[in-house]
Amino acid sequence: MPANPYNTDLDRNPANFQPLTPLTFLERAASVFPDHTAIVHGGLRRSYAAFYARSRQLASALAQQCGIGRGHTVSVLLANTPAMLECHYGVPMSGAVLHSINTRLDAGTVAFQLDHAMSRVLIVDREFMPLAKEALALASVAPALIQYDDPEYAGPETSAGAVDYEAFLSGGDPDFAWLMPEDEWDAISINYTSGTTGNPKGVVCHHRGAYLLAQGNALTTSMEKHAVYLWTLPMFHCNGWCFPWTLSAIIGTHVCLRQVRAEPIWAALADESVTHLCGAPVVMSLIISAPDAVKRDLERTVQFFTAAAPPPEKLLADMNTAGFDVTHLYGLTETYGPAVVNDWHQDWSARPAAEQATLKSRQGVRYLPLEQLDVLDPETMTAVPRDGETLGEVMFRGNVVMKGYFRDAEATQKAFAGGWFHSGDLGVIHPDGYIQLKDRSKDIIISGGENISSIEVEEALYRHPAVAVAAVVAMPDDKWGERPCAFIELAAGEQADADDLRQWCREQLASYKVPDRFLFTPIPRTSTGKIQKFALREKAKDIAREMQSNAS
Repeated sequence: MPANPYNTDLDRNPANFQPLTPLTFLERAASVFPDHTAIVHGGLRRSYAAFYARSRQLASALAQQCGIGRGHTVSVLLANTPAMLECHYGVPMSGAVLHSINTRLDAGTVAFQLDHAMSRVLIVDREFMPLAKEALALASVAPALIQYDDPEYAGPETSAGAVDYEAFLSGGDPDFAWLMPEDEWDAISINYTSGTTGNPKGVVCHHRGAYLLAQGNALTTSMEKHAVYLWTLPMFHCNGWCFPWTLSAIIGTHVCLRQVRAEPIWAALADESVTHLCGAPVVMSLIISAPDAVKRDLERTVQFFTAAAPPPEKLLADMNTAGFDVTHLYGLTETYGPAVVNDWHQDWSARPAAEQATLKSRQGVRYLPLEQLDVLDPETMTAVPRDGETLGEVMFRGNVVMKGYFRDAEATQKAFAGGWFHSGDLGVIHPDGYIQLKDRSKDIIISGGENISSIEVEEALYRHPAVAVAAVVAMPDDKWGERPCAFIELAAGEQADADDLRQWCREQLASYKVPDRFLFTPIPRTSTGKIQKFALREKAKDIAREMQSNAS
């Protein structure tokens, strides 16, 4: 008798095993609900049948006109537009790997990503073509260049010498026999993290993980069939947290939003009967602070999901009054976006507002498709006590953890040491099993949903001839969640003021990474000379409180 008789003569075959991929969600939606509205963008209304056909055309055109196949990289520099949604399906349907680029990056960083990912095709929104051209001038690769001309963009014309996106699609076959992954472990996307030191790392995600997290989104957020989702979250962030694939699974409607502004947000919420949206606290502030003439009455409570710094208590109260139910999520690029949710207990709603705000600030418990989540001592790899006080590192295990870092075996091995993914985030775990972040071991500042490396900002400041010592920490900000605050010691005999350093940083960094405050003061150090960043964080908090008090 074999050790496990159920494994005898019961092998995988095409009848009982297919690789998991979120691409099948779109095929099913188009076959079952072909006429249901899949995409809304300005005056455009596109059905699932058309969405599926155009995605297949894109896959066909990439394969036949550009020679794209399995394992090749197709990069995109796009806003939240129909083209970006088509790329989330059409690119992997060709067998290629989708590389979505943050449109707020500087040209040097974009060039690095294009080279590191070995990009063969670059699809660019007309608005970002100047950035793309500058990056290509710095890059070693020379990808085929395709320009998407969004009718909702009213900016200047460009003569980029690129192939027109619509013309490119017209050469593709809408009935193209698109490629399933050979293995569900095959890569579907590569997304670059904000590096804390050196260059950013390329996080490789697979079809299986994208399939599972996309479904996990629907279950976690209680998205009913035909939900309407407003794109306030950039799709370049972790592939829009997998929501481009989630919406096809539930035959929902994508409402694209090119720019995150109060008036179109409120118009979409009311006119399109939006049910769900995601964003950083800055998006909530934008919604709440809109003029009364812009705000609209909502027919139902709208679900809002945030995964940045915990929203202030007043902001949560204002959102509730305005008709939004806010849920806190947590995750990383390495976990396909959020894989932790602050699952709300019904009886918590009866507690005082201040206590509710404290509970909402916790990151929470694991998503259904995440197998394990814990706070461990990184030295012993044992769980810390569930006392809400003992610090440890937040770690993940499961099918929604990345394959690894592209072309970086050393970083991959380090990230998976001990059989867990090390997040680098420090936190505690409460007696009820809910985790709460307390610090970031990599000194990442989360501002408006964007990751900012304090070390990167410090390195830029150190390049200024007047700067002897620079230390950058997060300062709490009601609008953005956090903003960089720079503490400076000037070199002997040198002079510089805040305006000088601000301008310097603007020339060195993406605009959102430029510190809001520059404080010229002695920087506290330990006896061994290490900068005491915890003391600087407390000082930054005091300054933020003082500013808030003066404003009120």
